[in-house]
Amino acid sequence: MAERVSKNNYYLDIAETVAERSTCLRKRYGSIIVKNDVIVSTGYNGAPRGRKNCVDVGTCIREQLAIPRGERYELCRSVHAEANAIIAAARDQMLDSTIYIACTDPKTGEVQAGTCSCAMCKRLIINAGISTVVIRDTKEDYRVISVSEWIENDDSLNGSFGY
Repeated sequence: MAERVSKNNYYLDIAETVAERSTCLRKRYGSIIVKNDVIVSTGYNGAPRGRKNCVDVGTCIREQLAIPRGERYELCRSVHAEANAIIAAARDQMLDSTIYIACTDPKTGEVQAGTCSCAMCKRLIINAGISTVVIRDTKEDYRVISVSEWIENDDSLNGSFGY
């Protein structure tokens, strides 16, 4: 009999499936917000509704300009997966919830280890009242981050960029 998948990996598998809808040429992100074992909302990175996606225009301006990850997001066409999941949920459903995030390479489909929410998405997660972030590193491994750590260790104060 096969071993039952852990609850965190179950939700991360769903987030990874959500990422398949991503329209980003650089990285495919998927996220889901879960509260009391109920999926509240999902989100993936892609252009705002009605606008052309990077996959439609066939180019990424950040890639063309060799902009490092975590910088100059105002140039990006996409709304991030975390932001889209937050937009789709009511605040009372997000209070003390968990957001699960998975990232894959659009060319290989491989899980991308070491990713994290950008500074803007961290702010959105904090204000949404989400308490825990779970990020996939491999098919079995993941990191659990308490959002209170992002509040206490405010990386926006030290001028560091990236994620």
